[in-house]
Amino acid sequence: MSVYADFHIHSPYSMATSPSMTPESLLAGAAMKGISVLGSGDALHPAWRKAWEEHENDTGIAVLPTAEVEGKGRVHHLILMKDFSAFEELAGIFAPHSKDIATGGRPHVHLTGEAIAAAVHDLGGLVGPAHAFTPWTSLYAAHDSVASCYGGETIDFLELGLSADTSYGAGIRELDGVPFLSNSDAHSTHPAKLGREFNGLDLNRVTPEAAFDAVRRGKITLNAGFFPEEGKYNRTACTRCYTPYSLEEAVRLGWTCPEDGGQIKKGVFDRARELGGGAPSERPPYYHVIPLGEIIRVVLGVSSATTKKVEARYYRLVETFGTEIAVLAEVPVAEIREADPAVGAAVEAFREGRVHLVPGGGGKYGTFTLP
Repeated sequence: MSVYADFHIHSPYSMATSPSMTPESLLAGAAMKGISVLGSGDALHPAWRKAWEEHENDTGIAVLPTAEVEGKGRVHHLILMKDFSAFEELAGIFAPHSKDIATGGRPHVHLTGEAIAAAVHDLGGLVGPAHAFTPWTSLYAAHDSVASCYGGETIDFLELGLSADTSYGAGIRELDGVPFLSNSDAHSTHPAKLGREFNGLDLNRVTPEAAFDAVRRGKITLNAGFFPEEGKYNRTACTRCYTPYSLEEAVRLGWTCPEDGGQIKKGVFDRARELGGGAPSERPPYYHVIPLGEIIRVVLGVSSATTKKVEARYYRLVETFGTEIAVLAEVPVAEIREADPAVGAAVEAFREGRVHLVPGGGGKYGTFTLP
């Protein structure tokens, strides 16, 4: 059966995360979104592991134990395991190298990518770089190659991040054969965050073990997520005033913005071009999506997807058609138009690619308009 999975989220024990992140609220949010396999997030944290292990999950949604760590060079690594006991063992291995392994949802582990990957592989887990292209805390921010970070260890997947899609990595020859993942990295259960990027899997049964095995074997049938321009690090830009610059301009200016003296940060678009150049490898399709709440926000002409007007319209559509992903990708436009003419027209425009994008950069999300 074809299902959708979001492997990378966080718990209330991570920084800048909503306190509403509980197993109950996350599973409810995943069901509303249409996510059948959800990463637990932060499984190295003892209280969060306990919360999941003690929760009676009768939703039919499979919860796969996952975690993110920050290693040497400020590189973030995403880890997948078959069960929570493996994360308990991994936490013990990391403990001598981390001051916050028992307190931080995303702990700092003072080990190289190679050492982290070796520990994960020894326990039968999967590991790969999180949001690999972003200019902060990523593989390609700190290294020019996978081997420079992971040494003799292999990576089992690469997470693209919100500012990239498949095309950004498909021409990088060292990534040939490495599965790509697209995940939300959600810090909130709000539908504009949870499941905003996801993966398609073809599973015989919806279980953590089956989802783990699908990633291990590279059986990803679909990646879905933002138009890359929507991401907040897509283009090279100042981190203070967000003025965009070409790569050549940034180099000439010494990476200092002449407008306010802020630091210019290289965008994912330029970084991927530097690393690429090979013939694009064959990949599963990438489906560009805009969160339904954001589409409704633009239709209503309001500034936030969390307003009562937006949420009321969102919940009405999801109740009518089952899940948000169904509205975005599966339900015939004619049926959506019948239920909500304005949103139906906007969904049709977005599906047809009639979207005007203003790229984000420097830490500011991109914006879009629909006809």
